[in-house]
Amino acid sequence: MIELIRFNPRIWFFLGSISCFSMLGVGAYLQFIEHLEPCPLCISQRIGLFLLGLVFLIAAIHNPAAKGIKVYSILGALTAVGGGSISARHVWIQHLPANEVPECSPGLEYVFENFPLTDTLKLMLNGTGECAKVDWTLLGLSIPQWTLMAFLGLATLSVLQIWNIKQD
Repeated sequence: MIELIRFNPRIWFFLGSISCFSMLGVGAYLQFIEHLEPCPLCISQRIGLFLLGLVFLIAAIHNPAAKGIKVYSILGALTAVGGGSISARHVWIQHLPANEVPECSPGLEYVFENFPLTDTLKLMLNGTGECAKVDWTLLGLSIPQWTLMAFLGLATLSVLQIWNIKQD
């Protein structure tokens, strides 16, 4: 039974990259078709998904030996945990009482044009009042909650590639 899920790690890395880029596609759909404007933490999560998808895609293209699989697995897991921590902060902000929600900030475009890069990055990682707003849910879960679960699943997928290495 276990052998049924023990595929070549290259396939799993490729499936992981497809998952990441598919989620980015859903984010683009929600932004451009459904007109849901992403907050700074949403953008940070998208960057995390892009970086994770890139790690997985490079691993799939490279098709490394056992040592390389371990390196890509650890790098993928670390990237997923980083993205997951941003998602967790977003979920936390969404569950704050209304009087504890951080203040809203000027638009991200304005911040990019008028503030130093360090202030912009701090804003993108800490979140603002607009990050507390829940615009869309599926099965009662918000976008950051779904993204957190996806990051945790992709971190697990990444770490499992170490176990998935064929024993010669």
